[in-house]
Amino acid sequence: MKKNIKNIAVVLILVLCVFLLVTRSSASENVMVATHLETVAATAIKPQSKEKSPILIERYPENTTKGVRHKLDSLLQRINERHDFHGAILVAKNNKVLYNNQIGYADFNKKTPLHEESAFQLASVSKQFTAAAIMLLNERNQIKLTDTVNAYFPDFPYADVTIENLLNHTGGLPKYFWVAEHKWQQEKAPINSEMMALLESSNVQRFFKPGRTFDYSNTGYIVLASIVEKVSGTSFSSFLKSNIFEPLEMKHSYVYSFENDSIKENQLDGYRLYRGWRHLKIRGTVNDAIVGDKNVYTTTEDLFKWTLGLNTGKLLTKASLDLMYSEGETVHGRKIPYGFGFRIDTKEKNRIYHHGRWNGFGTGLTKYLEDDLVVIVLEHTSYKAIRSLNEKIKDIVTEHFGT
Repeated sequence: MKKNIKNIAVVLILVLCVFLLVTRSSASENVMVATHLETVAATAIKPQSKEKSPILIERYPENTTKGVRHKLDSLLQRINERHDFHGAILVAKNNKVLYNNQIGYADFNKKTPLHEESAFQLASVSKQFTAAAIMLLNERNQIKLTDTVNAYFPDFPYADVTIENLLNHTGGLPKYFWVAEHKWQQEKAPINSEMMALLESSNVQRFFKPGRTFDYSNTGYIVLASIVEKVSGTSFSSFLKSNIFEPLEMKHSYVYSFENDSIKENQLDGYRLYRGWRHLKIRGTVNDAIVGDKNVYTTTEDLFKWTLGLNTGKLLTKASLDLMYSEGETVHGRKIPYGFGFRIDTKEKNRIYHHGRWNGFGTGLTKYLEDDLVVIVLEHTSYKAIRSLNEKIKDIVTEHFGT
């Protein structure tokens, strides 16, 4: 009898040991699965590492650019005297700077001259930074270009508008300038989140169903910037700083929101000419706290770093860049002259470019593909001939610089 009891006890002990081993093994497996899922999730949102070599700006030797610099200096002097141009020009060929100069005043009251670190508001040239931010999120699998705005803002009143529609201006959205000027009731200018809420409540009709045609839309780009903020969990300004400006060593570049951000050192004001001789500062408006469609500030050299980083794969993949540089298309298959943040001209000049005008600032960034030529023009006294100035610069370089 005692022997049977002993045998039963041994069996029970063995069963208990097996149970403990199985339980421990299952717990270990559960931990491993949970850890794997966390790793997968982290991998899905982890920024893809890009080449971290510094952005080196190469320059042509002075003896090889003497002639073309003399011609461009003369052009700069002429437009300053005749057309009140106060700004900066940078020209690069084959990814090397051949000209970078400024003329005129930064501050007309103090008679402070412009210099290399003077920061200009880019106006609509800012849109390419917004587009690049979206493409970074797309590469990280945090968004899809086919997603609708409602996936991120459920109460957005314009259904079926995709991120791609916003990027190439086929969304059909109303103009937020009008909405702000007629519907905004507060004294302080609205920021992006407030404008998104105002669009939801204002009951303003869209222009057309998404994808039907091309209609240049500042509203689309404030919505894109708002998506960047929603997905990243940080401000648009902080996202550009950590994901674009710092990686590309754009040390004099930032996003500025009127009434919300402090004025930076070397930040320029926009001016207008009054009675043909006096320069008056242009003050902020109800539309100036919005970012994404405008309000990136930078210098000519930083903007050139941007073109280098973008075109050499330091920021985005070639597949993403190809999308940004490709013509858009309507739902009916008609090509439109706009990619993602860039205007596309393949018929005559074979160039990729964007111009901007806002509150006295006139800007242009143009890449002539066949000539491997980049022309950057930044100005802040309401100069209106950026497009023709680009062509004059191109003609001078073509005629006087053969490298």
